[in-house]
Amino acid sequence: MAVAMARAGGMGVLHRFMSVEQQVRQVNKVKRAQGLMVDNPYTVAENASIAEADRLMEQHDVGGLIVVNGDKKLVGLITRRDILLAPDDVLTVAQAMTRADHIVSVGPSVTSAEARALLYQHRLEKLPVVDRDGKVVGLITSRDVVRVEERSQASVDGKGRLRVGAAIGVGAGEMVRAEALLDAGADLLVLDIAHGHADHCIDMVKGLRRAFADAQIVAGNVATADGARELAEAGADAIKVGIGPGSICTTRIVTGFGVPQLTAIMDSASGLAAAGVDIPIIADGGIKTSGDLVKALAAGAHIVMIGSLFAGCEEAPGSPVIRDGQKVKVVRGMASLGAAMGRRAAERDGQGIDESAEDQEDWDKVVPEGVEAVVPYRGHVAEIVYQLVGGLRSGLSYGGAHSIEELQRNAEFIEITAAGVRESGSHDVRRL
Repeated sequence: MAVAMARAGGMGVLHRFMSVEQQVRQVNKVKRAQGLMVDNPYTVAENASIAEADRLMEQHDVGGLIVVNGDKKLVGLITRRDILLAPDDVLTVAQAMTRADHIVSVGPSVTSAEARALLYQHRLEKLPVVDRDGKVVGLITSRDVVRVEERSQASVDGKGRLRVGAAIGVGAGEMVRAEALLDAGADLLVLDIAHGHADHCIDMVKGLRRAFADAQIVAGNVATADGARELAEAGADAIKVGIGPGSICTTRIVTGFGVPQLTAIMDSASGLAAAGVDIPIIADGGIKTSGDLVKALAAGAHIVMIGSLFAGCEEAPGSPVIRDGQKVKVVRGMASLGAAMGRRAAERDGQGIDESAEDQEDWDKVVPEGVEAVVPYRGHVAEIVYQLVGGLRSGLSYGGAHSIEELQRNAEFIEITAAGVRESGSHDVRRL
């Protein structure tokens, strides 16, 4: 999902309910999915067996490996084709690989056009990138060159890699998680807790800012002017707004706290403006249609975060199932009973505790603030994004605006009755 979102021009945020190592691997997977050059490509030693090379290709889901010596210098290239066609007496990588003197390599400053020309001229699929000392620093593939040229709308970093965010919490060890994620290349950290207007969240933002001065930090969630202002003053680069607006969230019902989302956005925006702080607001939750997106932006948001609307997409976790003759996907609120129990089970498994027997105490300790549900299967996320962007463009046109900032200046909100709501959609007809 994070890869597909970035390719469509958005950005995915990897959730935090996994080990640091798992989250880092997911960041790496997104960063390696696209870009003119893959940094630190997967390598294999020349004295390794072809069975080991095959295992590494399977593990990393790649079609080839760069062969290096003990000094990390380029000595060859081995692909799945080399392994599949190797005679029975070929047992090592050195025997099966294409040697360096038969490989075209390039320097780190090569451009996309230059790489394309070389790949075509020599009928190649891969170009190792080496520094002046002959050490491998990257890899360019024909597929990556084509992707970079075809997906000009993709959200990419300075190296042409897809952008991705990663969520962190406020508990013990989260500073270690933050450092590992930034080292892996995460473009922003999202301090993601249900109640962001709290001392521990504000202190965490301050700690992150001290430790990682140049990192992009998103903090939330809040729903008031004071909450947005205090997180901004603590050092956040963007504020996530939304207490209970999500379709699978029951926080307002369970706790009694929350603010209707449009009001929360307006209040948070006014709080930042009054404090003289100019940073983005992210409207998190409640987006059901492109019209909701336009309203959120007009109210003061700069970005929207979408969950359930994308949960039915092909790229979302899980496989489609048939329910009452309709293809659907299961979506779980992160504070739902099932998600909470899943996390507790993972914690118990990590501690080596036998999970074969159900622990009644685990069930008794969970107070859910979300539900599990099914949503219609919706195809690929790029198709949904296309419709949302199309609706946004039309909304800007109706608002006489060429930008989000101009929309916010021009938009005027009015009260609407239940009859007005009914009139806003299709009515008095039988839909096909």
